[in-house]
Amino acid sequence: MTTRFADLTTLRVGGPVGTLVDAESEADLIDAIRSADASGTPLLVLGGGSNLLAADAAFEGVVVRDRRARIDIASQDGCGGAAFTVTAGTPWEEVVEAAVTHGWSGLEALTGIPGSTGATPVQNVGAYGQEVAETIAAVRCWDRVEGRVRTFATGELGFGYRTSLLKRTIGDLGPTPRYVVLSVSFHTRLATLSGPVRYAELARTLGVELGQRVAMAEARQAVLGLRRAKGMVLEATDHDTWSAGSFFTNPIVAPDLVPAGAPTYPVDTHGGPERIKTSAAWLISGAGLGRGFTLGTPAALSSKHVLALTNRGGASAADILGLARHVREVVRRAYGITLVPEPVLVGLTL
Repeated sequence: MTTRFADLTTLRVGGPVGTLVDAESEADLIDAIRSADASGTPLLVLGGGSNLLAADAAFEGVVVRDRRARIDIASQDGCGGAAFTVTAGTPWEEVVEAAVTHGWSGLEALTGIPGSTGATPVQNVGAYGQEVAETIAAVRCWDRVEGRVRTFATGELGFGYRTSLLKRTIGDLGPTPRYVVLSVSFHTRLATLSGPVRYAELARTLGVELGQRVAMAEARQAVLGLRRAKGMVLEATDHDTWSAGSFFTNPIVAPDLVPAGAPTYPVDTHGGPERIKTSAAWLISGAGLGRGFTLGTPAALSSKHVLALTNRGGASAADILGLARHVREVVRRAYGITLVPEPVLVGLTL
């Protein structure tokens, strides 16, 4: 039976896959990557398929899935906090659940995010005031160019808003980065309380002031509730969750480009020109595109959140791409800001 990207991704679109390899060990994973690269075969290393839009045409290459799921605790004490390493294939929600169970503070607001742990440092996954960059100690990778294992400390990973050194190498060798994540090491403090609540919507839901802490489990449940209300927690019967999450990143622009009334958030430019982050969802809504908007195909903006492009059932990659292009153009005409897609595009160009 032919495997399709539609079977492997949360958007549930995409054409046939040439060869699918399930790697059960690190050696299997490296061997599959090295073999594809040596033969010049197109390669895609796939995690949970939650941040991917693949073309309807066949992918004449190798798709490798990392099936390893393990959390190894190196140390855990009141003085040094917790140090643990997670294999790249481990579902991210299992890591958050373990963190809340063991009192590893700093990951609780990242609950409900689909996908694998190996994808989190690539994207510098963040939500509700937390980013994985704050708790990652090191990332162990396979360097496809040098043909060796390399370990990058946090300071070497060039983390920024939804980006990293790893992500910036996507495209150099195809849709898979030069550095393929093998495992991620974390260092967190031990606590019963969450990190300081930094996100206004979450603070309101919890009934606390910004900067306050609550029980870790309480924070996690509140975030899950917020994400579920926006169709951001996977449910097989809810087409609002047949998506790749937020399809566009929040734009970071010069202050004079921010429209009047748009939400603004500070950005650390590390000494560069002043920049402001604003809301992609606000821009989309302000440009006149509402929840459920469609171009007459099964691709539509979510009925719960305009930042998610969804498959209402039977959508093609071309349908999703057409809607994304329309949204981008409408926002560009209205505000002079070009939205940037968050998912990895395979065989497609926006």
